[in-house]
Amino acid sequence: MSMMSFKPGANDTNETIVWTETDFNCQHDKQDMGKGKGVLPTEKLFNRRRPIAPVLVIHGGAGTISRVNVPASKEEEYRKGLRDALTAGYASLRNGGEAMDAAVTAVTNLEAKGAVFNVAGKNELECSLMVTRPPSSHPEIPKSRRGIALMLITHLRNPSKAARALYLNPNVAPHAALSGTTAESIAETLGEELVDSSYYFTKERWRQHRRGLGLPDNLTASGHSDPVDTTDFDYLPKGTVGAVCLDQRGCIAVVTSTGGKTNKLVGRIGDTPTFGCGYWAEEWLTERWIRRVWRRLRGKGDLQAVGVSGTGDGDYFLRLASASTVAARMKLNNESVRVAANRVVQDLKVHGGEGGLIALDSQGNVAMPLNTSGMYRGVIREDGIPKVAIFSDEELK
Repeated sequence: MSMMSFKPGANDTNETIVWTETDFNCQHDKQDMGKGKGVLPTEKLFNRRRPIAPVLVIHGGAGTISRVNVPASKEEEYRKGLRDALTAGYASLRNGGEAMDAAVTAVTNLEAKGAVFNVAGKNELECSLMVTRPPSSHPEIPKSRRGIALMLITHLRNPSKAARALYLNPNVAPHAALSGTTAESIAETLGEELVDSSYYFTKERWRQHRRGLGLPDNLTASGHSDPVDTTDFDYLPKGTVGAVCLDQRGCIAVVTSTGGKTNKLVGRIGDTPTFGCGYWAEEWLTERWIRRVWRRLRGKGDLQAVGVSGTGDGDYFLRLASASTVAARMKLNNESVRVAANRVVQDLKVHGGEGGLIALDSQGNVAMPLNTSGMYRGVIREDGIPKVAIFSDEELK
């Protein structure tokens, strides 16, 4: 009787499993019957699925964030803002809540009252939502409807909530992406609030706009009467916030919202509303039978999934399709979410792009790589304790 051993790769545990020839000849996996490939016959062994513990991960933007340009007096406020967003989002997961609802709640808490200005001194916001599968609370949603993107938004109070409303109503918003007044008017009919453009005005963002154009710090903006100054996340140069959530059913949801780049050209579309670039959510069946057996032995099952939300220089995320590349590396190279995410962020740096991303797989493993001096980020798990970090040289705490 011959024997075969399987040693895991670099991303697996240091464990060796030995099977005999009899094991392989017992029965065939349904997907491999035509190929004559066998798997272990013990159903109890295959069905040792680990219970899924919900996880919520967030980011509040990446860039030149350091202890030098973040005042100590404000640092704790930023950390509190991250913790509050995590706590609010995770509350939506209690008693079996949906990943999409938790992600939207977290991002809504991070969508500060303000946005960056384009070269014409106007605000054009973007937002996206994507899921690995439709939420169980809405079984009427087609399985193929995995997300929606909004762009050139100028009047929505909370773009992330509007994205959720439009996604859940394919009868009035059947497309994968919508822009401008069409998206806003449909959202309004679904109960979403529209605001005057002055809602997005802050003194800090206006100063960034004026200084970027080499103009004096004139705080009088056309169309922005009685401006309100808010310092919430004023040190986020890219103005992007995002959340990735895993719920107890194994669904992963990704929500990302941004004002874009300061002094971008009018009408510029970034990575945040572009599928596969600034965000992505995907699930797939493990293809190679030996990998399936190995995963089943460890209680993981055949289904894998990942969600990704990026932040940084969106033009580079666009050129490299960064978010979906994380999933591709996991699926095709059998890389862990941490390895795949790190390599994608390294590739951004090689090509001249700065930023970071958050990624979460179906086992609750989290990656938060960045190639800048800082990224506002945090995670909360079933213990309900939010852990956050800001600078590149610190751990979550």
